[in-house]
Amino acid sequence: MAYDYGRRRSRSRSRDRYDNGSRGAGGRGGYYGGYGGGYGGGNGGYYGGNYAGGSYNNTGLGGGLREQDWSQVTLAKFEKNFYVEHPDVAAMSQDEVDKVRKDRQITVVHGKGVPKPIVAFEQAGFPDYILHEIKQAGFERPSPIQVQGWPVAMSGRDMVGIAETGSGKTLAFLLPAIVHINAQPYLQRGDGPIVLVLAPTRELAVQTQEECNRFGRSSRIRNTCVYGGTPRGPQARALSEGVEICIATPGRLIDFLESGRTNLRRVTYLVLDEADRMLDMGFEPQIRKITSQVRPDRQTLLWSATWPKEIQGLARDLCREEPVHINVGSMSLRACHNVTQYVDVVQEYEKKDKLKQLLERIMDGSKIVVFTDTKRAADDLTRMLRMDGWPALCIHGDKKQEERDWVLQEFKSGKSPIMIATDVASRGLDVKDLRHVINYDFPGQIEDYVHRIGRTGRAGTKGSAYSFFTPDKYKMAKDLIGVLREAEQAIPPELEKIAQSSIGYGGSSNGRWGGARGGGGYRGGNGGYRRY
Repeated sequence: MAYDYGRRRSRSRSRDRYDNGSRGAGGRGGYYGGYGGGYGGGNGGYYGGNYAGGSYNNTGLGGGLREQDWSQVTLAKFEKNFYVEHPDVAAMSQDEVDKVRKDRQITVVHGKGVPKPIVAFEQAGFPDYILHEIKQAGFERPSPIQVQGWPVAMSGRDMVGIAETGSGKTLAFLLPAIVHINAQPYLQRGDGPIVLVLAPTRELAVQTQEECNRFGRSSRIRNTCVYGGTPRGPQARALSEGVEICIATPGRLIDFLESGRTNLRRVTYLVLDEADRMLDMGFEPQIRKITSQVRPDRQTLLWSATWPKEIQGLARDLCREEPVHINVGSMSLRACHNVTQYVDVVQEYEKKDKLKQLLERIMDGSKIVVFTDTKRAADDLTRMLRMDGWPALCIHGDKKQEERDWVLQEFKSGKSPIMIATDVASRGLDVKDLRHVINYDFPGQIEDYVHRIGRTGRAGTKGSAYSFFTPDKYKMAKDLIGVLREAEQAIPPELEKIAQSSIGYGGSSNGRWGGARGGGGYRGGNGGYRRY
C-alpha cells in the first residue's frame, strides 16, 4: 500500500515500541527472512597510532563478527526517495542554479542528475512537523551544505559531503533521516535501528544526539548514543528497548554487535560523520566490518572535512551507486575565514614563557583551548598554569570518561575557561563561544592544524588562532604558508625563511605575531581570577 512519509509516529506507537502485527514482514524477526549473522575473519585488529596523546588500540575489534553473504538474504523493499521539487525550484534556470551555488561556494564535484539547490526551508520538501521544528529553532535560512545536501538526501541518493566543521552538516543528514524513518515499517521486537550514524568521538556523538532529541521529539523517534569509556548497561538497555536512530563510535558498536545486544538488519540509512577523523584514529577496518552488516542497497551519506585518497577509496567501496559529491568552500585545504591566524616562530625553550605572555594579553574571561601533541605536555602545562593561578584543566586520552565529562562541563560553563587538550578534543568539541585556540605544539599534519583552529570562528562568529612554530617543524612551513595565504593572513618573514630552507631554521622570532592584538589583560585588571 502507499505509505505517507509525512505522517509522524503516533503517541501509542511511542509507548509500545514494537509492532508485532502486519506491518513489516510478520512476526518477530520477520522483516528479513534468512539473515545470517555477521562479518569477520579478516583484518583482525588495527593500531591507530598515537592519537590524541593516548593510544587507540583497536586490535581484535570485530574479530567475532562473521561475514555476511547478502546474496543469500531476501531483502524487503523500502522507500528512500521522498523529494518533491518545489515549483519555485523547478522554475529556476541553469544560470540561476549556477548563481545560487557560486554565491554559497557550492561545487557539485561529481554526480548525474543532481537536484537543483533550494534557497528556503519550505522548498526542501520536508513535512510540516519538521518545518515547525526548524521554525522553533529560529533558523533564518539554510546553510550552504543544506541548500544542496537536502535535495540530494531527500532523493534517496548516496552522497559525499565535504564541508568544514560548524557548517550545518548535522541537520543536513538528520532531517532527511527523520523523514526516512517515518516512511519505514515500525520496529518489531528484536529489531535494531533504522538509521545508523558513526562518529569518531564521544563528544561528536553526544552533540549529534542532542540534535536528534531536539528535532525528533515531535515524531516520537527514539535514539541512543553508544560510546566507550562509560558503563555498557544503560546503552545496552536502550538498544534492547528499540531505537530508530543509533549514534555510535565504532569500537563500542562492534562490542554490542559481537555480544548480540543489537543488530543492523533494519539499517537503511547509513551516515559516516567526520569520516576522515575516524580513519585518522585507525578505525577503517572497524568501519568496514560494521558496514558489512548493513544491507548493500542502503542509502549512504559520508561526511568529511577533507578529501584524501583514503576517504575517496572508502566512499567508492561503501556507496552502492556512484555518489553525488558536494564540496562547500574552496576545493583546496583551507582554514575558516572567520578565524584570524597568528604564527610565532620560536625555539622550544621559549614556548612556556611565550604562552604566559600570550595569556596575559588575550585572556579576558573568554574560553581558550591550548593544544599539545602529547599527554605529558598537557599535564605539565596544566600544572604550570595552575601553579601560576590560571584556571586551567586538561583533557586527553588517558583521562577516565567521568573526568573528561567533568572537565568539558567546567570549561563550557566558564568556571575553568582554559582547557589544555590533545587532539582528542580537536574534532567534535562543540563550544559555541570559544574565542581563542592556541597551538602550543604545532601539529605534524596541516589537516590537523585546520581542524584545530576550526574549533573557533563557528557559525559566523569571529575567533583567533595562535601557533608556536618551532624549527623542527620546517617540513610544515610551506603548507602552513599556503593556508595562511589562502585566508589572506599575515605571513611572518621567519616562516618564509624556514619554507625556503631544506634544513630548517634556527632563529627566534622575538615574539612577533604578525599583528596580534593585545588588551584584555587577565590578572590585575577588572574581573581578574584570583589565584588557586
